[in-house]
Amino acid sequence: MTTDPSKRDVALVVDDSPETLRLLTDALDGAGMTVMVAMDGAAAMRIVDQITPDIVLLDAVMPGIDGFETCRRLKRDAGLTNVPVIFMTGLAETEHIVRGLEAGGVDYVTKPIVIEEMLARIRVHLANARMTQSAQTALDVSGRFLMAVSSQGRIMWATPQAQKLLSDNLPAGAGDELVLPPPMLQWLDQAQKGKAGTKTPALASFPNNEALRLQYMGKLGPNEFLLRLAKDSGAGTPQEFSRDLGLTSREGEVLSWLSKGKTNRDIAQILGLSPRTVDKHLEQIYSKLGVENRTAAAAIANNATHRRS
Repeated sequence: MTTDPSKRDVALVVDDSPETLRLLTDALDGAGMTVMVAMDGAAAMRIVDQITPDIVLLDAVMPGIDGFETCRRLKRDAGLTNVPVIFMTGLAETEHIVRGLEAGGVDYVTKPIVIEEMLARIRVHLANARMTQSAQTALDVSGRFLMAVSSQGRIMWATPQAQKLLSDNLPAGAGDELVLPPPMLQWLDQAQKGKAGTKTPALASFPNNEALRLQYMGKLGPNEFLLRLAKDSGAGTPQEFSRDLGLTSREGEVLSWLSKGKTNRDIAQILGLSPRTVDKHLEQIYSKLGVENRTAAAAIANNATHRRS
């Protein structure tokens, strides 16, 4: 499948049927691929501990660890996150197709397998995986604080810079994988669905570190969403403004962003408010601080920050 004759793509075929293994081994070898085979999920996990395949063809229904659970375990390994998994199944029901995709599969084919169709799908998914890997490599080099998550909040990949911040600020879930906490999951659900009439904050703070925030950047795939980590500078935090200047928690948030040079429209988008509501909060802030405009309010906020530093 590869255009480089010195490198053969590696396919891992997992199926409990010797006939299927022989059929696919012959077809893939004839297409210029190196083929590894496993007859159950446990054997597949042992193989990937030694060699990282370029693509996995996985039977959905097997004794012991079934294909769905095998796929979930494969995807917990950061080195296998971008390796495409194609399910092979005689089960054409929507329920099983959805289970396969939710487990981390990118595609499925029904048995009996049509070799030409399988090879065409493999070519497409190998090309997509290479593009994704190239993009992530470029992001790593550029030093961007970017990451991708599933709709369940599982961290699918992150640039090295983002990974360090995540490790310091997120609890580990099952299998030591990093997952977003429930409040951030709710924010992600609203952000990615773009519910009509719902004002979703553009940024979501980490529960244990309000200076660290997530920004929704867009959808990368069927169950993959791009987020950017943003870390506030040394400006005052909303809680400090509320405590020191006699403001409500929401007024403290508005003043915090105002002191960072954000416009009313920016503040409304960040906090999930209407611009009119931001205007009302600013009126209260000006009254409590005894000032008449945003420049004077920002000056008081900055002075308060400097006194604490």
